[in-house]
Amino acid sequence: MRFIMQAAINMAVFLACALLFPNGFILANMATAAGAAIVLAFLNRLIKPLLVFVSLPLVVLTLGFFILVINTILLEITAHLIHGFAFASFGWAMLVAILLTLANFIFTGQKEITIRR
Repeated sequence: MRFIMQAAINMAVFLACALLFPNGFILANMATAAGAAIVLAFLNRLIKPLLVFVSLPLVVLTLGFFILVINTILLEITAHLIHGFAFASFGWAMLVAILLTLANFIFTGQKEITIRR
């Protein structure tokens, strides 16, 4: 269920970014957005833990901000795998990665408060 929710959030952010940033983010159509969202969700599940582990000293040194670079790299990999999904530059990919991170944090965060006795 979490995978489907993450893919849906990714697709919504891709569509919104395509409307907001037409010069920096290229998205062919909704099917491309759906395919890119699924590919990015798979990459987040399979490759991201390995990248975080390998770059753990940088993540600790930058107090976690290097994870945004990792997210940007995963977006660039997705752009190379999906035709019709591209960024004008690494900066545009970083902006979309920041928006994706915020959206995933807001919508997949903890939904209930647990009270411990």
